[in-house]
Amino acid sequence: MANLYFTESPLTGGTTEVSLTDGEARHAAQVARLRVGETVQVSDGRGARATGTVLTVDKASVRLAVTDYIEEKSPRPSFVLVQALAKGDRDELAIQTATELGVDVVIPWQAERSVSRWTGDKVNKGVSRWRSIVTEAAKQSMRSILPLVLEPVTTAQIPQSLDDVTWLVLDPRAERTLHEWCANASAVTSIGVIVGPEGGVTGAEIETLVAAGATPVRIAPHVLRTSTAGPTAFAVLGTLLRGW
Repeated sequence: MANLYFTESPLTGGTTEVSLTDGEARHAAQVARLRVGETVQVSDGRGARATGTVLTVDKASVRLAVTDYIEEKSPRPSFVLVQALAKGDRDELAIQTATELGVDVVIPWQAERSVSRWTGDKVNKGVSRWRSIVTEAAKQSMRSILPLVLEPVTTAQIPQSLDDVTWLVLDPRAERTLHEWCANASAVTSIGVIVGPEGGVTGAEIETLVAAGATPVRIAPHVLRTSTAGPTAFAVLGTLLRGW
């Protein structure tokens, strides 16, 4: 059971009381069955976290008295996951695990070989679903910084989706390994990892991304599934560049 909840109100060192509302209040009251006097942690999703003692409990609002406050600094380099839409729940599993491993931004990618397609109403529903997944993953992993989930992009839009990102595209055919790339990446401030669907990234997509400055890298001697490739890359990057 998660004991971290998110509040829409900003938290500061001077905050003395905070409230959970909407879905967080309902979960706390009806699922977690919080009781007056219990202690939980609350975050504003931007790095601030407070420990609070429950004052009142209702499915519409849970009030807490703040007893402690800390700030979680954003780690460097920042991590961006561009995850291709995939069949089943493999893309969802990828973003869930990547959130647990510290990804900062998630971008859905409509790749050429993506079996899943977000069109029309599916776009808003898909983004909303992914935001819910990363929120739950952040709660379970006790992260005070909630990853952003951006709107879906095409291949050509990836390099322009964010500024000052060093892009890597995962390709089992690449000559350079991720470990080798990291040897000269100490000054990089933001790393974007591009992960293809189950059918892989096409040659044309690789060419487009490389022309825009992305570097193809491989992360293992075998081909990884789309659900494990991104998280594996962030595990390597976290160990080598974030000093885990």
